[in-house]
Amino acid sequence: MTNSDVCVLIPTLDEAETIGPVIDGFVEEGFENILVVDGGSTDGTADIARDHGARVVQQSGEGKGQAVREAFRYVDVPYVLMLDGDMTYDPADAPKMLEPLFEGRAEHVIGDRFADMHDGAMPRVNQFGNRIINGAFATIHGRNLGDILSGYRAFTVDSIRRIELESDGFTIETELAVECVKHGVPTAVVPVSYHPRPDESDTNLHPVKDGGRIIFALYSLAKTNNPLFYFGSVGTASVLVGTLLGAWVGYEWWFAGISHQVYAVAAGVAILLGAQLLMFAVLSDMIVAVNREQTNRLEGLADRINADGRDVSRRAGPLTDEDVRERTAAEQRELRAED
Repeated sequence: MTNSDVCVLIPTLDEAETIGPVIDGFVEEGFENILVVDGGSTDGTADIARDHGARVVQQSGEGKGQAVREAFRYVDVPYVLMLDGDMTYDPADAPKMLEPLFEGRAEHVIGDRFADMHDGAMPRVNQFGNRIINGAFATIHGRNLGDILSGYRAFTVDSIRRIELESDGFTIETELAVECVKHGVPTAVVPVSYHPRPDESDTNLHPVKDGGRIIFALYSLAKTNNPLFYFGSVGTASVLVGTLLGAWVGYEWWFAGISHQVYAVAAGVAILLGAQLLMFAVLSDMIVAVNREQTNRLEGLADRINADGRDVSRRAGPLTDEDVRERTAAEQRELRAED
């Protein structure tokens, strides 16, 4: 694999001060396929990117997530290296970002900014928020990926086609991490440098607003990846509230002789609702586990059929429809035997 197999993807919005040096940095590293998806910049970002040799596409929608999803219509190589166009990421880190992909050790790579974060690159409040979000991700989804909000990513096009991306804004990095865990996409974390933005360049990220959206997305995405946590947390909270309310009603009735019938009914309803949600959480988790196991089997079956097809084509010409049917039937018999 060489750099010609890689598309450098840069979503931009008003990055006129920085997009030129970013593109030049990757050209110096030997990358020629540079795709800039511009979200309607008004400062000449698109023209500057063209002048520096990048292929520029005008985004049809809004938001970084929508730009990333749209970009794959124009990618015609097997690997993508994605980063922001604000000069915070170092083009010199590109080889170690791509190394796990080229060696077949991973299909998705995250650049860990905290490994070499330069002074002033991230405000302390942002660092604290990132730590909280990364810890919540590890708790909810059972994987510690170091820096799930990093914008420096590398992945195979095949892995992106296996997952479902729906995010439009800055939650795209969170969704990428969750979907890779959900679909079992091998993910590697490598240390990268993170630099301060130039003084002339303004960030498009709003820490409080976008941070809230990321936390909400992190929790809502657990619905299909970890329903035990998603429904179980609500169920536990409902049982706890009902129990505390019921205890207060009992105390008032026993020691003060005051009857709170409405509160008593509310406490009972909360406890019953919480218990039902907990049972539903357990059942949902079992369904997700079974579905994940069956999906892995089907994907393994498809890979084996494709591998057998390539072997046959190398030995005796193209694989016929009859060959495919026979091999599929044989694999299905093996699966039934294992069950």
